[in-house]
Amino acid sequence: MKKWRIFAFGAALTLFAAAAHPAAPDIYPPPSQARTDIAAALRTAAAAHKRVLLDFGGNWCPDCQVLDIYFHDAQNAPIVHANYIVVHINIGQMDANVSLAERYGIPLKKGVPALAVLSSHGKLLYSQSSGQFENMRSLNSSALTQFLIRWKPVKPGCSEVMTNC
Repeated sequence: MKKWRIFAFGAALTLFAAAAHPAAPDIYPPPSQARTDIAAALRTAAAAHKRVLLDFGGNWCPDCQVLDIYFHDAQNAPIVHANYIVVHINIGQMDANVSLAERYGIPLKKGVPALAVLSSHGKLLYSQSSGQFENMRSLNSSALTQFLIRWKPVKPGCSEVMTNC
């Protein structure tokens, strides 16, 4: 009887822990999907006059989870939707899509999440070189907002200095 109570108590603790800490959402698709997703994003970006935002990370990464929350918050979601096509690139356990990270100037050894910005034609405009967002949990949403505004495309007929373009 004592063993049964210990088992029941352990099972209850496990269920409580699972309810208190639900599994992290799957943000990053299987690593094999990255090249296809980038190609599709570039086609969409060219048609919509948007930039492609490459997000290198993994579902296991708490800072990547925070970045995704910030992508979808009320302050950033409209900026992302209006200006970017986001591609989540799964780096596995730092062992997948390494050649893509190198191609886009992302030093995975500096940490993830790591971002790169491409023009609608695939030209690399920016890549994180020193792990700026790898400690996303210590940053607030406005850090991402500043980044998104800095790299959004300039609309036709606008200049870089015009604020409402």
